[in-house]
Amino acid sequence: MVESNVEFSDLMRVFVYGTLKPGEANYKRYCAGKIIDVKRAFVQGKLFALPMGYPAMTLGNTQVYGYLLSFSNPRILNELDMLENYQSTRQPSENLYNRQIIEVYQPQSLYLGWAWVYLMTLNQVNELGGFLQPYGWWTGSGLTAKSQL
Repeated sequence: MVESNVEFSDLMRVFVYGTLKPGEANYKRYCAGKIIDVKRAFVQGKLFALPMGYPAMTLGNTQVYGYLLSFSNPRILNELDMLENYQSTRQPSENLYNRQIIEVYQPQSLYLGWAWVYLMTLNQVNELGGFLQPYGWWTGSGLTAKSQL
């Protein structure tokens, strides 16, 4: 994926749709106590559940729901890159996820700006046995999409 010169002001903003969401498996370890703002949000893409127990998002034209997390420390990306098996020096096909910037919106379709997101290719999703999440919401806690949106 291509790095960008889009500026994020003083905050490091990351759109999360899976285990990094509040209440999910990796939130406490990677995000709790480090976030200075959290907003429910959505982006354009396609969301898939993987048999390993976590989701993947690809580029697409449907809404994927999650949270926009704002961090004051830009080094958070180093920790998240390790979790998502992403290295900017590798070829995109060698990464599990690739980090890129994406436009983010609040549920009322209000524009929130740009944020980082971790994406897979559709080919990777298919190889891993992913299945589409038609409501654009994933959870490992058993909550349904309709109760969260």
